[in-house]
Amino acid sequence: MSKAIRPSSAMRDEEEDGLPMDTISVLTLRLSEAIGLYMIVAGIGGLTAPQRWRAMMEDLERLPGLVMALGFPVFAVGAALILIHSIWTDPLAVIVSLIGYVSLVEGALLLAVPGPLIRIGRWSVQFTRAWAIVSIVLGILLFLAGLTGRATVIA
Repeated sequence: MSKAIRPSSAMRDEEEDGLPMDTISVLTLRLSEAIGLYMIVAGIGGLTAPQRWRAMMEDLERLPGLVMALGFPVFAVGAALILIHSIWTDPLAVIVSLIGYVSLVEGALLLAVPGPLIRIGRWSVQFTRAWAIVSIVLGILLFLAGLTGRATVIA
């Protein structure tokens, strides 16, 4: 009888390094793509027209109604993400779930106590280009993780 040859652990590790992001939910992959695209587009906007971000912060400081109008959809998106995707099984799922919770908290703060958040935003506009680059890079990573990932159902 011949024994099956098993690959060494080094060979297995090398093979696993080339595998796509593995998650348990197709929803995680699709949400990762959508969030990644949003981050890419927002980042491009920050690079091509940083003055718009400064103008937006000035408007938010002047117009409390605009803060409320922004807070509601941010809160709603966060709540929707949490309701459909509160999965903590793998790195990509955790990232997508955390984005939902961060969005919910941000929207709640904008609705309830917007001052501190607006002050942080006002301070951060001096780094618009840096934030835009970070947004584009992270967006590309999330988009590619969703695009090339695979969902493996755990039984």
